[in-house]
Amino acid sequence: MNFMDSADSYGSHPFLKRALEGVAREEYAVLTKIWPRKARWGQASGGAKAEVERFLGELGVEQLDVCLIHCCLNERWPDEYERIRDELSALKEKGTVRAAGVSCHDFGALKVAVEHPWVDVILARVNHTGAAMDAAPDEVVPVLKRARANGKTVIGMKVCGGGQLTDPDQIDASMKFSLSSGAVDGLTMGMLSPEQVDDSVARVEKALRELRA
Repeated sequence: MNFMDSADSYGSHPFLKRALEGVAREEYAVLTKIWPRKARWGQASGGAKAEVERFLGELGVEQLDVCLIHCCLNERWPDEYERIRDELSALKEKGTVRAAGVSCHDFGALKVAVEHPWVDVILARVNHTGAAMDAAPDEVVPVLKRARANGKTVIGMKVCGGGQLTDPDQIDASMKFSLSSGAVDGLTMGMLSPEQVDDSVARVEKALRELRA
């Protein structure tokens, strides 16, 4: 496990920085997200430059592997967040950010992201039941496959349906579905303890073994 998902709104940057102390930078990739709207936890600048500069300090890195616009809620996000996109593009040119994209919480937003040339990476909700997803699995999976065909990296989230799929058999089924779907390049999962980390890694390894058998 060497891909770290974080976000400004999670408040996870300082904890991730501490956890990765002593780990060679080339050994891991870090993704974070800019919250683009007014929220109780902070005031969005409307752009990306100020946020990314702060993120670098909070994470203790000189480069972000991936920076996303967090939680896009409609198909108008390219226009609504044009300044963020422009500033992230400039940061990519400088080498401060390697890849940019969006996390989607709306099917319309997702379908736009799949076709938009600005997007490198999509964080999308996917599992076998449709729990906490933007649409039913049989609608979402073909869209994500098209994203990959368009050269975009797709990372699956809500594999456990945002806490709705907690039975061990449900978790295994969702992991196997997501990994075998051809729709994702990787998965991100929330975990609360070292035991949950170990359990998640073991389940992913089990699913991959079964798929390769």
